[in-house]
Amino acid sequence: MEAKTMDAYDKIKDMQRKGWAHFIPLEIFTTPSAAKLARFAGVKSGQRVLDVACGTGVVAITCALAGARTTGLDLTPELIAHARENSTIAGVDVEWHVGDAEELPFEKGAFDAVVSQFGHMFAPRPEVAVGEMLRVLKPGGTIAFSTWPPELMMGRMFQLTARYSPPPPVEIPPPVAWGDPNVVRQRLGTAVRDLKFDRGTMWIPSLSPQHNRVHMEKSAGPVIKIVEALSSSDPAKLEEFRREYEAIVSEYRADNLVRQEYLMTRAIKA
Repeated sequence: MEAKTMDAYDKIKDMQRKGWAHFIPLEIFTTPSAAKLARFAGVKSGQRVLDVACGTGVVAITCALAGARTTGLDLTPELIAHARENSTIAGVDVEWHVGDAEELPFEKGAFDAVVSQFGHMFAPRPEVAVGEMLRVLKPGGTIAFSTWPPELMMGRMFQLTARYSPPPPVEIPPPVAWGDPNVVRQRLGTAVRDLKFDRGTMWIPSLSPQHNRVHMEKSAGPVIKIVEALSSSDPAKLEEFRREYEAIVSEYRADNLVRQEYLMTRAIKA
């Protein structure tokens, strides 16, 4: 691959690394879904489990508490530092790495299960990321991940932020494509068998759509980037984005809760 293109991918990853450094306040919402993913993946005591793009480590720690020998990897050093603190508090040993989902620093077939919760989907080259996840998974091992369907709330939000964000230095597939079962089938292909899907729901406390938006403007990388870019250059466009954001939230909000449904995928490496 040309050096210019590789530099473009590196630039995307650097932006992601910086943007997601603010994610920590959101871990309270991803903690319940971490348990659902670990259960869906069938994680058992004694298994070697890798959590790819692990963020603050909620899935990795959940698996470790179940007795698994767990490793977590994420691109953002601040999140790995917080994950390490979380595992210390929980009293479990997890091997933490700052690293890239597209270049996993592990041997072929090193893990019994490879999981990811709303993480690997941001790798700019899906075929490379899934290839790496399957490479480090042993034959007969389980790959399982949670993603956002494009037609539901979070998928629509990511499509909204993409419309208002500066174009990336190289065209990349939208992360929410990982929430389409047809795309997942195509990307996993003949490398797996026994492909299964399930759905889950995350409930986000929200006093108002505006509260939800303000919280995300402080903690969600893509939204932070939009606010930074438009605050001075185009305040009117920023207000337009905020109105659209709040309108989407309103469709999924009732009784001070916002409904965020997600897709879970599980398969066995052939």
